[in-house]
Amino acid sequence: MSEFDDPRDDSAHDDRARNDTARNDGARNDTAPEDATAGSTDAARPGHNQTRPVPQADPAVLPRFAGPQTFARLPRLDEVGSAAVAVLGVPFDSAVTYRPGARFGPQAIRAGSKLLRPYHPALDVHPFRAHQVADAGDAGVNPYLIGEAITEIELAARATMAHADRLITLGGDHTIALPVLRAVHERYGPVALVHFDAHLDTWDTVWNAPFTHATPFRRAAEEGLLALDRSAHVGIRGPLPAKADLAADLGLGFAVVSTLDVARHGVDHAVDRIRARVGDSPVYVSIDVDALDPAHAPGTGTPEAGGLTTREAQMILHGLAGLRLVGADIVEVAPAYDHAEITALAAANLAYDLLALFALDAPQPTSPPSVATTASLATTSSLANTASATASASPERTEA
Repeated sequence: MSEFDDPRDDSAHDDRARNDTARNDGARNDTAPEDATAGSTDAARPGHNQTRPVPQADPAVLPRFAGPQTFARLPRLDEVGSAAVAVLGVPFDSAVTYRPGARFGPQAIRAGSKLLRPYHPALDVHPFRAHQVADAGDAGVNPYLIGEAITEIELAARATMAHADRLITLGGDHTIALPVLRAVHERYGPVALVHFDAHLDTWDTVWNAPFTHATPFRRAAEEGLLALDRSAHVGIRGPLPAKADLAADLGLGFAVVSTLDVARHGVDHAVDRIRARVGDSPVYVSIDVDALDPAHAPGTGTPEAGGLTTREAQMILHGLAGLRLVGADIVEVAPAYDHAEITALAAANLAYDLLALFALDAPQPTSPPSVATTASLATTSSLANTASATASASPERTEA
């Protein structure tokens, strides 16, 4: 992160940070990278001028269980230079209140993404053909000092967004949403938050700590990162410390679509409420995988009974088509508690749905990717290159 010198603290944030030290207060960093694209039009942003996106590794050449360890076997961001959408891993879980392990979430989600294919039938779009999508790797994050980690995540998100129009972040615990929202705010201003979660995540402090996975949206509200009158929680359920928690959240301005609301009134009703709520605002989607029932997502840190099914969550996301989606995260995948990659697969497919939503408003490329480019990405050695040439000439070899 050497290109970012002398990070500046936000004074309002310092007043809120109570007794945290200057090194460990999670202070907002307002120093922008030199090539930041704030205020630019879509046509001028990274990834939008590429007419031939570099695709996934070719499964007819290299089987899906092999090949690149990137999300959906896509190219790395440093291989393509810029992208319309970048996928950034943030392996941080030092601010959890119950079961740790989400630091291994990014690699688990990437492993669960190997079966993602080019065409998304539910939304009738090719997420990886419409524009360039690339994997930006993982942010280097301090696992001991929460405040320093928050600063590092913010800088990593901003640096990535200097080379990508929009960002999907793979956590990590939900603390990471705050620094990512700071980076998104720099480009888009206050955003409507659509927050899938069993928990509100708007508590003030936990054990007197203002920066935890239970507090990111309280801090985001205080910092003016959110259009609170356009924001909503989806999937809220389970026991609370106090009834006053609901009143405090309502006082911040959030609406709530609970799991019981979805069960009683259906997915379409939930979608209608969300769409009416966010309107034409820029939308940021934050998905804690514990919004899903433990039957569908056992691999998480704070599971709560009675959650959404994976299908319900996907259908709600599909219902957001046409909204102005500007960023997203998927967090709290803890693979140590998973079974047969159930949670990782769910998270990877929710990320795929988000990529499909991004692709719906993308300008269509003028020509398909070249065979040579596809083959080069599908191979990892000269032996694989030989196999690539052979497979390309064999009509019986089709995508699996």
